[in-house]
Amino acid sequence: MPGPIRRAARGTATRVGGPARAYALWDEGRRAEAREAVLAASAGAGPRRVGRLVAACLAAGDAQTARELLERLPEGPVRDRAAHRTDLATGRAVIASASPSPVPHGITLTRGAPTRPDDTVNARRPETTADERSASAAEGPVDGSGVRVLHLVTNALPHTNAGYTQRTHRIAVAQREAGMDVHVVTRVGHPLDKGSTDARTLVRVDGVAYHRLLPWTAPAGPEEELAVGLRMASELVERLRPNVLHAASNHRNARLALALGERFGLPVVYEVRGFLEESWLSRDPSRSVDDAFYRAERKSETECMLAADLVVTLGEAMRADIEARGVPRERLLVVPNAVDASFLEPLPSGTGVREAWGIGPEEFVVGTTTSCFGYEGLDTLLAAVAELRSRGESAHALIVGDGPELPALRALAEELGLTGVAHFPGRVPADRVREHHAAMDVFAVPRRDDRVCRVVTPLKPVEAMAGRLPVVASDLPALREIVEPGVTGELIPPGESAGLADALTKLAYSHEKREAYGLAGRSLVGKDRTWTGAVYRYDHAYRALIRKMSEPGHIP
Repeated sequence: MPGPIRRAARGTATRVGGPARAYALWDEGRRAEAREAVLAASAGAGPRRVGRLVAACLAAGDAQTARELLERLPEGPVRDRAAHRTDLATGRAVIASASPSPVPHGITLTRGAPTRPDDTVNARRPETTADERSASAAEGPVDGSGVRVLHLVTNALPHTNAGYTQRTHRIAVAQREAGMDVHVVTRVGHPLDKGSTDARTLVRVDGVAYHRLLPWTAPAGPEEELAVGLRMASELVERLRPNVLHAASNHRNARLALALGERFGLPVVYEVRGFLEESWLSRDPSRSVDDAFYRAERKSETECMLAADLVVTLGEAMRADIEARGVPRERLLVVPNAVDASFLEPLPSGTGVREAWGIGPEEFVVGTTTSCFGYEGLDTLLAAVAELRSRGESAHALIVGDGPELPALRALAEELGLTGVAHFPGRVPADRVREHHAAMDVFAVPRRDDRVCRVVTPLKPVEAMAGRLPVVASDLPALREIVEPGVTGELIPPGESAGLADALTKLAYSHEKREAYGLAGRSLVGKDRTWTGAVYRYDHAYRALIRKMSEPGHIP
């Protein structure tokens, strides 16, 4: 909900009391009070009411309280239903698939069925219609020898602004500038499934065509979603005639791309931008690698990696994980997170942002732009700022972004006495991110020592380095690929607020060191991490795949 409506709903729910009050407290970040309200509402309640409280806890993400309530239910149908719902919500169980095949509709992941030459787009490219030529012309000139690529992604600009969508867009823009004909298609239902009323099936952002698959009714489950996606995306493929299908995490996008690749004889690139099962694991300490959901997700991801013609990923730690799953090194390509050339330009003035939050021009600001999930370790950052202030440093925290932990972080800042010095602008438009960078003295990446943080390399610190910001990050393998300690920033033990405070104290007192780190970081990014350089790698890989698919006797 929009902020004002959400606050009004919380106020009403608080007055109503009972489960509604508990949910409002949870949404406000007052987790302990929410738990107490739920337990109080369950006292003396009948099984059906307790069952509804279990469902409310699961909806709020409080699995611990849900399990505690479950123990209070007597044996019977209500308890059985609540237990099954709890197992599904916490990953102890998964919905059984009706299809024994990893990809439904008779499409196998081996991709071994022969395809007639006339059935392949690469063997005989049909003439484009006048409407298609007009659409391409509207998007700008395309080199006659350019590749036409269709990206399949989960979500996208302009409705979702995150590292994932920014990477998609920057790749697409850079590819288009390099002469490729670029199209992006989002998963079935986006953005309507997130509450948007924008039902356009095509939008253009910076000249990039974003197509949407919007059926009249929402699919009932993953298999139906794939069936609907295959039907609607097939029409798009027949119209656009791409040379390459390029899917980005997660496996649902990859499965759709593989199904389309099988149907049209097209090469499939699967870009693994994260390990979703690891992100899921990191959000609840009670979760385990033995849970059904974790195992099912990892299996599905691995199957898609093995089936794709090429697997792209973001860093060496991720490459090693994928190779360990059985993907041959020759079918793996690392394309690190990068920046647009505009990020290498001098930062705009950050004075306006500082003034808006009451930050003085000489006060020290440590900040970050991120999604507010627990594994980001933002509680450690707040504790470090509290420690800095206890040492007499006039320090501020600036946390730019949104996510499920944002209310809890605001509550924590209040508990730590950081009211007025810990600032939470929420999510800001992409064109205002660098203004917020300019308001910071140091960029922090205090990620926890979770497996997802050890292997997945984030985009945000690369953007900060391009703007000459020194970076202080947790000492984890994926972050070592970005930050060189003593050169571009500092690495500190994850989860140690005192260690983070020590590193920040040194940088607060040494403007020269901050400048040196910032210059070195910008130089590194400008040399090795621009989308222009990344597009060269993609173009080379695409053309190799197209040549291979076009070889006489090749079986896709």
